[in-house]
Amino acid sequence: MPEEGIHYLPKKELLTFEEIARLVEIMASLGISKVRLTGGEPFVRSDLMQLIRKIIYIKGVESLHLTTNGVLTAPHITELKALGIASINLSLDTLNPERFKTITRRDEFHATWQTLQQLIASEIPVKINTVVMEGKNIDDIIPMIELTHSHNISVRFIEEMPFNGEGNHYPKLTWTYNKILDWIKRYYPELKKITDEPNSTSYTYQVPGYKGNVGVIAAFSRTFCGTCNRIRVTAQGTLKTCLYDDGVLNIKELMRSGATNDEVKEKLLQAFADRPRNGFEAEAHRKNKSITESMSTIGG
Repeated sequence: MPEEGIHYLPKKELLTFEEIARLVEIMASLGISKVRLTGGEPFVRSDLMQLIRKIIYIKGVESLHLTTNGVLTAPHITELKALGIASINLSLDTLNPERFKTITRRDEFHATWQTLQQLIASEIPVKINTVVMEGKNIDDIIPMIELTHSHNISVRFIEEMPFNGEGNHYPKLTWTYNKILDWIKRYYPELKKITDEPNSTSYTYQVPGYKGNVGVIAAFSRTFCGTCNRIRVTAQGTLKTCLYDDGVLNIKELMRSGATNDEVKEKLLQAFADRPRNGFEAEAHRKNKSITESMSTIGG
């Protein structure tokens, strides 16, 4: 979270639930079967469950996933389980309440921890997303892995990216995925590679005898670009075919101008066809060469 926080936009500048549901229907008709709701924090939108109930039954949607910081999630876990939510990614960068407060600028560690416990108890598949940050949470890497000892969860360590609201604040990334992996192997020399999911952005490992697994995501090094099949739509309706581009299509404007579903499909297919080969090419083609966005506004 940027130090100054984020600027909340007027509701009219955001996609409505009806527009999101329409877009998912269009995407599903093109063969997209997996949907993830992320943020910022998706539960900041009032009555998010209403949207989830719509999407879960859209024809062609085979799985619906959530990424959340866990602060507002707990009251909805029972219904999410009943609806058949496929998995939940929980953003958690530290297990230390004071470090949590420093990193997130919120004193909400215990709410997030309680959500994690409830998710584990509900048996909803859980992945913990931990961004590895020099001088902030290196001491949390091993304790995070120990969570996988008794629980069938995935802990994924993510390279820090320049999406911090202030541009690329480091001249060189220190904690690359190789360094993260070497650090883990110092403590777990028997760490073994296991099969990655299709189109996975994570390189997945397991400590022998542990119930869960550990992943490392090369989000800044971008070594997985050749297999990535993701697209992203921001809350304002901007299509991103790569996390590193600055938007390739204004879907909100297109739909509100009266475009038919077929016209929206045509524009989407054109954008997909022009997808960059990798994140470096996408970054090079940005209109705004300096990355000033925050991940809290474009989605984790």
